[in-house]
This record gives sequence, structure tokens and C-alpha cells, in this order.
Amino acid sequence: MRGIYIVANDKVKDNAIALLNSIRLYDPDVPVVMIPFNEQYQEVASILSEKHQVQLFPDLEFVEQFTQQIGEIFDRDFLNLPNKMRKLVQWFGPLEQFLYIDTDILVFEPMSQLLDYLNEYEFLCCDYHFKGRKLADVFAPDIGDRGIFSAAELSDVFNSGFWGSRQGIFSLEELYGLLRECAQHREYFDFSQNTTDQPILNYLILKSTEQRLNLVKASDCEPGSWAGSPHFREENRILYDGRQRLRYLHWAGTPMQPGGPYRDLWEYYRYLGEERPPQSPTVPARSPSWWQQALQKIKRLTS
Repeated sequence: MRGIYIVANDKVKDNAIALLNSIRLYDPDVPVVMIPFNEQYQEVASILSEKHQVQLFPDLEFVEQFTQQIGEIFDRDFLNLPNKMRKLVQWFGPLEQFLYIDTDILVFEPMSQLLDYLNEYEFLCCDYHFKGRKLADVFAPDIGDRGIFSAAELSDVFNSGFWGSRQGIFSLEELYGLLRECAQHREYFDFSQNTTDQPILNYLILKSTEQRLNLVKASDCEPGSWAGSPHFREENRILYDGRQRLRYLHWAGTPMQPGGPYRDLWEYYRYLGEERPPQSPTVPARSPSWWQQALQKIKRLTS
């Protein structure tokens, strides 16, 4: 079985609803499995199950045991919240080939078509981290001098919010062994921006796979995906980067709040198919955000 995993709890309920509303526009039948981030997940699980046939990860006991094992492998001053690593149980769940999508994302095309790449590749991503942030938020600047990864391997670093893989790239014991390596060598990683799972996941993938595909590298015209980019053009509730339709929009590190980037678009998907609540009159008017100011400037220059 192929499909999509998400990690969620009641705190990110609205984000999860918006994401699933966008997914189901293009993929009404693709299986979606939710991994609970913690014990407070019943409300969002119920809503997503009723509205979008989202399944709960079938072995919650394994998820709990895995979380406990993570807590034993990593010191608390290294990994304060073991739950952030729960997404790793995907390799041992019901989906043989899968995409993982963060809940601070909207999609604008069928995600199921990306799963076809996993017939050939062990790992799939689609982002510009390797070109923009490069090693930042993943590995320490001197990682290339340590002889752990080649320059070509380090050019495959990726953002941990949107990616795909398949079962069988490592066993559970092999995964625990790789995690112990990480725990013993925190000097390998860049945790300066609190990106706990991203450095670890990159280490696991670069150590465990050879057949990796970043769609950005495979095309000269792959659109962007970061919500911090103010130049995307909206048409019929879909974003475009120039003439290229975005595959998805990711708010990674950007505010998801009134006045934040592409907020009206997010609200459209959040309340798709239901009545949007009126804005509270007690909310004060906001000054234009940095993103809104940049967008206004671009519009003036191009008009």
C-alpha cells in the first residue's frame, strides 16, 4: 500500500485540516495515516477521520515504545523532546511507499503521482535547502572535513518537512544503531535553530540510501515552495512561481498567523467546505508585515 503520513495533535488541528483539505482536492482516495505527536490527538484524529478518511497509525503501542527508546538513546540536553522523532516510525508502518508532509503545508497538485518515483529511488525530496541554506540547520560547517560524507552526499541535504521513502532501507535495529551514532556525535550537527529532527533525519538518509532524488536538481524550472518567498502569484487559489505552478507551499520558519505570508490562501483551505467564522472585532488591526511590505514593493515595480 502507498500513501501519505502526517504527524499531528490537537494543537495543530487547524493546520492539519487545511493540509488535508488541499490534499483531498487532488487525491480523494490516497491513504493518509496520522501518527499522533503526543497523547492529545483525539479531536484532530476524529475530525480528519470523519471528513477525510484519515487512518490512525495502527500500532500505537509501537509508537510509544519507540518514543521511550529515543529517550533512552539521547540525553535530554541533546534531544529534549523525543516525540519529535516519532515520524521515524513511518518505515515500520502500513505504507510500503510513502510521502511525509508537515502540517504547515498546502499542496497544489496530486501528491500520489510523486509516489511513482519511489519505484526507482529510495528517497525523494523537493526543496532548495541544498542551494539556499546549504549545510545550515543540518550539519556543522566542518562536517566535510570529518570524512563522514562526500561532497556529493552533502549536496543532498534536505528540509525535513516534505519527503518520501519506502520500507526496507534499514531494519529497526539498524535504525537504533544509526541513532546511537548521532547521540554520540552531537558535534556533527547544527541545532542552533532548534531543528531537532532535521539534522538527525539527514544523517539517517545519507547513511542508509544511495538512490536519492531531489526534484529541484532534476529540473531547471522547478518552482519554489517556501512561504517566506514573497513573489509567488496567486491564481484561482493556486500559487505560481513565474509560470510554474507550485507543487506545495511550506511555512517552515515563517509565521502562520493573521498578517503572515499567504494567510488569506491558508484560510481559504482551512475553511474549505465549511462556513468561515467572522473575524473577532477585538483583534486590533495589524501593521503590514515585512512580507506584505515586500510583496507591495514587488507589485509596484512590476506594475
